[in-house]
Amino acid sequence: MRYLKDKEKEDASVLFEECRKIATYALCKKDKCGAIIEKNGEVIGSGYNGPPLDEPENCKCAHVYKLTEKPKSDQTCCPHAEWRAIMDALKKNPGKMNGSRIYFSRVSDSGDILPSGKPYCTVCSRLVLDSGIKEFILQNEEGIVAYDTKEYNDISYAFFE
Repeated sequence: MRYLKDKEKEDASVLFEECRKIATYALCKKDKCGAIIEKNGEVIGSGYNGPPLDEPENCKCAHVYKLTEKPKSDQTCCPHAEWRAIMDALKKNPGKMNGSRIYFSRVSDSGDILPSGKPYCTVCSRLVLDSGIKEFILQNEEGIVAYDTKEYNDISYAFFE
């Protein structure tokens, strides 16, 4: 884990603004999230969370989950923003994900970026690691943090220990 500084932090701030815009399109009733995948300054994939196929009849957000210790964003029917960003990159830019970075942001109902907490979603962490993405970037209260995807995956699993 490392905190981004100087030019790298400035560039990341621009990309988080893009995540914020994408997150405002989220159709999930529990959380509004956006993700982009960037490589060499080019956005190669993006996504927001929403019901499968973005069809309201596929929305199951009102379902009550028995595993209440899971964070609310993991108690949803919606494909996560990270999953959709990966699928988008695979469709539009096959073969470009190796060595890329994924940026993730959650927004309030008014569209403001909310600080990300510690990594916890093991489905996202596994998928990001397996896709060849090099770093997972979050904006939290202390600053903008870059995690190696292996480290991110390990921290996600440790969250529930």
